[in-house]
Amino acid sequence: MELIIIFTILFYMLSTAAYFSYLFLQKNYLHRSGFCLLGVGFVCHSVFIGYEFATSGLLPVHNLHETLLLVGWTIAGVFLMVQYKFNLKVLGIYAAPLATLVIVISSQLPREPSQVKNIFNSFWLILHVMIIFIGEASFALACGAGVLYLIQENAIKNKNHGFFFKRLPSLELIDSTGYACIATGFTLLSLGLITGFVYAKLVWGRLWSWDPKEVWSGITWLLYAVLLHERLVLGWRGRKSAIMAIIGFAVLLFTFFGVNFLLEGHHGEFTKW
Repeated sequence: MELIIIFTILFYMLSTAAYFSYLFLQKNYLHRSGFCLLGVGFVCHSVFIGYEFATSGLLPVHNLHETLLLVGWTIAGVFLMVQYKFNLKVLGIYAAPLATLVIVISSQLPREPSQVKNIFNSFWLILHVMIIFIGEASFALACGAGVLYLIQENAIKNKNHGFFFKRLPSLELIDSTGYACIATGFTLLSLGLITGFVYAKLVWGRLWSWDPKEVWSGITWLLYAVLLHERLVLGWRGRKSAIMAIIGFAVLLFTFFGVNFLLEGHHGEFTKW
């Protein structure tokens, strides 16, 4: 099955090259090629994850290597859906290399799974992890849309109708795509926290234990809740929304990586080297 991962990385890399070529040359066939190559890589990726799940009966999140494989898979899958829905072509220059980077890093990490098997064998864990990861992939794309928005807004304000102005879409399209990603991510994060509470009750006997991951997940949830509230009530759009999407994803990255590496807690089992 290692050959499938090699092919996955290859297709993701080719997709990245196609999207960057599209950015410079603005040829539609390059965009279509990038989309199709990422789609083929996603299929290969799905086959590998499906095989791992079928052979072990457990979701492949036993260590950092497997967890990042799943992260890269969700980023690619969510991007394909967002691209199909909103046709924000240039977002591929962010999503394709991000998925590639994650899976390449994963391939370089130790692959010996954690010996703690009982905590992985739960329907609620599978549901919790999948919902959370898909939600976080949505937030990752919202961050990318936020970056693109700020670049295009700066070009418009400075009347610099050069490289990026000609290649990036309207601010309205970027903003609406980013908002859709944030709304989707927030909904899934909320569901993920609920399933996490159920799983914690079954495994540790309590819904909440002030585990560092739980605390920072709550902080992340509150941050995105504020963003959505301010957008719906006070009309936060455009620049404010873009900046908050970037800040939110930075906090999310700390919640995912920093907490596990710097603080001790239940979730450390999922990111062991």
